[in-house]
Amino acid sequence: MRHGQSEADILEVHEGRADFPLTELGVEQATKLAHFITARYQVDAIMTSPLQRAYQTANILKGNCKCDFIVNDDLMEYNNGVLAGLSRKKALIKYPLHVAIEGGESQSQFRYRVEQALHTILHDYGHLECVAIVAHGGTLLHLLNTLLGKTVEEQCLFHTGDTGLHILELKNGRKVIHCLNSQTHLV
Repeated sequence: MRHGQSEADILEVHEGRADFPLTELGVEQATKLAHFITARYQVDAIMTSPLQRAYQTANILKGNCKCDFIVNDDLMEYNNGVLAGLSRKKALIKYPLHVAIEGGESQSQFRYRVEQALHTILHDYGHLECVAIVAHGGTLLHLLNTLLGKTVEEQCLFHTGDTGLHILELKNGRKVIHCLNSQTHLV
């Protein structure tokens, strides 16, 4: 699941590794998500990015269930270097699409990092029935593509809205997709 609305969304700046907290609306979205999940699932573990917006969302979910709470740096959003915290308008002027972004990571490096997080989840928590992952849009995109066996070059694009919920199940070695980017909890 993705975190709720953050201050960066309101300011219209690039987030990436910039560490913005949730807005009041983001807290409300996370609270609705937590109620939705705990009414339907017994969460055994929550694994989250350490960035505030994801951590706060995960902490709200944790308040509704008794489970392990794990912070994993590999679940952080894409390291977009000098774009982090820069307004979208200024970024387009200063760094047009054809200009490499200094201080960031490549999509391949990002994918590798997310694959390491997934390996940890499956190795250390794969025996559990329900593991909730609270992260970021880019992180979830790479998690989903990794689970589907897609390379960085052939990856599918998945949109994940604020508190968008993806439910996947690993059953007898097969992947079952129950939903992608569900936001019914916000209705």
